Amino acid sequence: MPKRIIRLCYRKIIDVSSQKTWDKYVFESTYAEFLLQVQFYNQEKKYNSFAEVLLNTPAAEKLHFLVSAAVTGYLQQLGGRVPDITDNLGKHSLTFKNYRFEMVNSNIKNKASHQVAINFFSEPLTWHETIGNYLLVSDPDSEKQDDHILTSLLQLQPFLSICSLKEETI
Repeated sequence: MPKRIIRLCYRKIIDVSSQKTWDKYVFESTYAEFLLQVQFYNQEKKYNSFAEVLLNTPAAEKLHFLVSAAVTGYLQQLGGRVPDITDNLGKHSLTFKNYRFEMVNSNIKNKASHQVAINFFSEPLTWHETIGNYLLVSDPDSEKQDDHILTSLLQLQPFLSICSLKEETI
């Protein structure tokens, strides 16, 4: 049986209804940064929504990147651990190095419409088995302890997906 190496993607959506403190800071910071950055692409103040600015100013696609600067410090606070996703023991065992920030929606006159997404891409995992709605995974580089591999059980849930699969022959 081939060894299956996967990467998971967790899409975290943050908006005005987000309740966690970290999420609220990200919401406030990204909205403030959006208001600052959008001025360059909307100098005549013709458009109110992010979608209108994008539709009428193709270069405004850069806003995703420009606003992402507001989250860099907050991402460092996570210590490389994907937020919200815990294993079956309640530990934040899913790690990431790569992420992608995107503006989903915003409006210069309506803060409540501001919405962003952060896609966290896990480090590679060996996928051993699916048990119900749980994935049995391990670090592909982990060494065996007493002929055993240390594993984690991660529950499949909304906004968590296998985003890549690589099969290696053993």
